Amino acid sequence: MKIEIWSDVMCPFCYIGKKNFEQALDQLPFKDEVEVEWKSFQLDPTLQAGETKTTAEYFREKKGFPEEQAKQMTAQVVQMGKALGIDFNFEKALITNTFPAHKILHLAKKHGKSSEMEEELFRAHFLNGENVGNTELLSSIAEKLGITKDEALQTLSSEEFDYDVNQDIMEGRNNGVTGVPYFILNGKYAVSGAQPAALFVEALTQTYNERVEPFKSAKGSDLSCDTDGCSI
Repeated sequence: MKIEIWSDVMCPFCYIGKKNFEQALDQLPFKDEVEVEWKSFQLDPTLQAGETKTTAEYFREKKGFPEEQAKQMTAQVVQMGKALGIDFNFEKALITNTFPAHKILHLAKKHGKSSEMEEELFRAHFLNGENVGNTELLSSIAEKLGITKDEALQTLSSEEFDYDVNQDIMEGRNNGVTGVPYFILNGKYAVSGAQPAALFVEALTQTYNERVEPFKSAKGSDLSCDTDGCSI
């Protein structure tokens, strides 16, 4: 059974959704039959390559939110993260263009390390306040996962995987993906947002038993991010 997940490393609900999904997967007797494929989505492709902003700067300049409102919004996400063992640090997080991060994710997919790379990128961005658009950082993360630094640097300095990233984005658009995280279960069942583990268990089990109609949407709170921001 194949699970496709559209995500962007700058989306806190994508990290929360990943944790909930993994918790659900661990509860399933057929988890070894599940293939997970991470797909690229960019929340803000308009950011200039190499440009970084603090979360407060980004909310103020791009979304028009005053600093106090931004703090209130992120404080809610911090509390949600704590319940899953995620220590979000929005004061350190650097907003940047994530296209290079998606390229390194595709390289990791080639090596069968995409889920591990997703985790490392989320940690770098949300916990460590590192610039996930930085070539040196990305190549170091790749090396940590057993991918040679030379191959990572070659990927980042060339157009390798550019098509793949853009193809993911286009495929998502064709499937109605306007916000992330977005899960398509075996091409039959769509789950949008960082849903609770229990909902994932139900949806995965139903999909495995082939009891759902194509592209029904799972009900639940829509904790997700789109190009206009994150809904809380």
